[in-house]
Amino acid sequence: MEKGILLNSSILDVVFVAWFLAQFYKVVSSIIIDKKLNIKRLWETGGMPSSHSSTVSALTTAVGISKGVSSPLFAICLVFAIIVMHDAAGIRRAAGKQAGVLNKLGESLSKIFDEGYVQEQLKELLGHTPVEVLVGAILGIAVAFLLKFHLIA
Repeated sequence: MEKGILLNSSILDVVFVAWFLAQFYKVVSSIIIDKKLNIKRLWETGGMPSSHSSTVSALTTAVGISKGVSSPLFAICLVFAIIVMHDAAGIRRAAGKQAGVLNKLGESLSKIFDEGYVQEQLKELLGHTPVEVLVGAILGIAVAFLLKFHLIA
């Protein structure tokens, strides 16, 4: 019988810790780099490390530890993790680049037309570089192994 804090699930506990550490690092790094506290980074997407990758990697590893790597649930989690990480480094990253181009185009139009063409700035930090995805995956796997005692207790 599982015991855990979140919905009585030790697996969800591990996943939450991996997500939180990835997002908390983004807050800390914004303090170091930008010299200001940006608590919104706790909920924002993009950046180092990928919290999507850390979350799905922690989930997959925790299921592998608690249910076995030959279980159908592990296989489902593994395929899900691969899709999420591929999407984070591919499609979402490309969408962020496109948002950057559109933002620059809007700024140019605003300068050309004196009437004040106003465009809402699109969010550019959507996806991740392959390194950000890899670091997120390593973080998630490490968290699951560090909390192995919680999974098999």
